[in-house]
Amino acid sequence: AVGTIASRGTEEINAKGKLVTPGFVDIHTHYDAQAVWDDHLAPSSWHGVTTAVMGNCGVGFAPCKPGDREKLIELMEGVEDIPGAVMHEGLRWEWESFAEYLAALDRRSRDIDVCALLPHAAVRVFVMGERAIHLENANQGDIAQMREITRQAIEDGAFGFSTSRSLSHKTLKGDPTPTLRAQEDELAGIAMGLRDAGSGMLEVVSEWAPDPDAEFRMLRRVVEASGRPAVFTLTQRHSRPEVWRDLMRYADKAIGEGVNMRPVVAPRAIGVLLGLTGSQNPFSGAPSYRAIADLPLAERVQRMRDPAFRAQLLYEDPKKESTFPLFHRLQFDQMFRFGDGNYAPRKEDSLAAIAARDGRLPQEVAYDALLEDDGKAFIYTPLGNYAYYDFTVSETLLDNRNTIMGLGDGGAHVAFILDAGYQTWLLTYWGREKQRWSVPELVRRLTSDTAHAAGLHDRGVIAVGKKADVNVIDFDRLGCDKPYIVHDLPAGGKRLMQKVHGYDATIVSGQVTFRDGEATGVLPGRLVRGGRVQ
Repeated sequence: AVGTIASRGTEEINAKGKLVTPGFVDIHTHYDAQAVWDDHLAPSSWHGVTTAVMGNCGVGFAPCKPGDREKLIELMEGVEDIPGAVMHEGLRWEWESFAEYLAALDRRSRDIDVCALLPHAAVRVFVMGERAIHLENANQGDIAQMREITRQAIEDGAFGFSTSRSLSHKTLKGDPTPTLRAQEDELAGIAMGLRDAGSGMLEVVSEWAPDPDAEFRMLRRVVEASGRPAVFTLTQRHSRPEVWRDLMRYADKAIGEGVNMRPVVAPRAIGVLLGLTGSQNPFSGAPSYRAIADLPLAERVQRMRDPAFRAQLLYEDPKKESTFPLFHRLQFDQMFRFGDGNYAPRKEDSLAAIAARDGRLPQEVAYDALLEDDGKAFIYTPLGNYAYYDFTVSETLLDNRNTIMGLGDGGAHVAFILDAGYQTWLLTYWGREKQRWSVPELVRRLTSDTAHAAGLHDRGVIAVGKKADVNVIDFDRLGCDKPYIVHDLPAGGKRLMQKVHGYDATIVSGQVTFRDGEATGVLPGRLVRGGRVQ
């Protein structure tokens, strides 16, 4: 309840001196698979998130014909690093259409609410079959079908449509995402499906290559014709460290001219955690490491401490048998010992810099770093927003009121990226440590701003008539522990997790789901259907 209350509550939480916020809304997650089998959408739910939008980056599991299931699993395995064995065991495939997928989601209660976007890759494969896999252009009949599927999905409850134009999005075999070369007429036809339904947003991830200006102008034409809002991921690519400025300028101009195209940005570097316990490390593709990769950790560490094994592995090409699509972006001058969770390492602390000072090879320093803490240590490798070894890019993007907070990727990259706790980090680093922005401003970025961007107008604020999603936070105590690996996914799959402290209570739909960081067992979270939220 809000205001002066005369009666007593059935349960009362002492929030004196605490930070009380609306529940956080995360608009960029990938819980499409996990939401099918899991009641607890951690790590997001541990960090005050009460609503998650999934189905981003054009990948997902519906619509899907029975014969195409393996194609979508292979794509999700490569793009979002969710092991195929996990999906094979966890997905029950109770659907073919997107409406049936939503119905399957609706049958399960969770600790947070979920919303779903319609993924382009699934739609394209559903309509075009092998022609989609081979990146053929859609014909007018294909486009008409995709437009109708989109319209129907929005009416059934999708919050929008997502697509990927990223060269980094590949299967483990190296095949690109089926949507990579989708032409303007295809994207426009799909966007018109949003217009036909009168609801929904377009979510885009793009490489912005070879011509960022031409790519943005094409997408702007699509958005203008549809009349629907769009969001797109915006980070600094280290290979082209200044392109983000052009894209931000294009977005500011479009928004100023009434075309709603808002960038989704991250509060820090986008980074991977490389380690022997995770799914990737700098030597994952070396033949000698591949031969021991499935051994228990203690045995692997013992083998790697053998001087002869060390010499052999360091001699080999670490890329030779790698299935990691981002391996080419791993550079020793952007690798750092992670320790207890250092997301802001200095250039002089890179493995390359240490090697230069010690007169050693960078690979030797990396090898030894992996063996620290009995093989449980991580090497942190920023892949975006850290070309200049500081947070200037993130700070500049956060300072722009046209940007939207996001890119935590909860549910994806489960054993080498852990950014889904960015809400906690944002508040502690930018709000408490640096005091760069006021805490109310940062809370707004995590709540009403993201809720409105997704079309969730019933939440994101604490007010009479709005949804009772609330966090009670001990701000002085708020923080994260260092990441660790657990094996709790279907088929014994592993993922990175990170304990958090300082959340005294998280409330979803008026019910306490977490108290002092521990789940209460109450599951009020439901599927939220788009177009029905006022």
